[in-house]
Amino acid sequence: MTARSPSARRMRTRSERVGRERLPLPALVLAVIAVAFFALPFIGLLWRAPWSTVHEVLGRESVRTALRLSLQTSLSAAAVAVVFGVPLAWMLARIDFPGRGFVRALCTLSMVLPPVVGGVALFASFGRRGLFGRYLDQWFDFRLPFTTTGVIVAQVFVSMPFLVLTVEAALRQMDRRHDDAARTLGASRWYVFSRVTLPTIRPALIAGIVLAWARALGEFGATITFAGNFPGETQTMPLATYLALETDPDEAIILALILITISFAVLVGLRDRWLGGSGSVTT
Repeated sequence: MTARSPSARRMRTRSERVGRERLPLPALVLAVIAVAFFALPFIGLLWRAPWSTVHEVLGRESVRTALRLSLQTSLSAAAVAVVFGVPLAWMLARIDFPGRGFVRALCTLSMVLPPVVGGVALFASFGRRGLFGRYLDQWFDFRLPFTTTGVIVAQVFVSMPFLVLTVEAALRQMDRRHDDAARTLGASRWYVFSRVTLPTIRPALIAGIVLAWARALGEFGATITFAGNFPGETQTMPLATYLALETDPDEAIILALILITISFAVLVGLRDRWLGGSGSVTT
């Protein structure tokens, strides 16, 4: 029989203790009310959904196009967030430099900004007459606003902070002795980062990617402000849902349910696979 490591035994003991713990009755009532608060809107959607027209709505080319565009742009935004967000998180967690707090606040500001404000800011910078957009237009004949690429830019702007904060927290909490041991054995910085650090924080990295993707999938305000609402090019599912709400509320409900189903299924599935749905804690 293989002996468990001390850390594994501690994790199991902690999980068992959490499983046996009981909330006081007032706290339990408040927790149930909180769960109901989150569940009732979705239950309302299910109750109002015109199930007899679901097949008809899903068969519309405009709906399939909006769904395909949403998946393409949100996955692209999540990939871009990984490429730039992981090094940024590593810098914020591991490098002590003047103004680090200011840089962290700047890079996560879009999390608390109203999405429309983020879209206006993007337009002021990357619009055709914006601070940098004018040079993209004049020198390269390249325009971001009202394009599919503009949708991805807007989604990255509002979603990457979720990945940065998640990965930075994991990097701060991990035991750096593994990195130091690899360095003393002659490993390069890149080897340590790619073969030691990243595998250690993999659950947090996956969680950050999922959060960034989910935020990009549901992005509305910055997208419609910076990229517009053009079917087949910039009209994602949230925009199509908003448009349908004004013309066909039943279709809007079905589109909303599609987005909820996709997001919920991915979040639950990845939590069980990567974040320890049984209650285990990764440090």
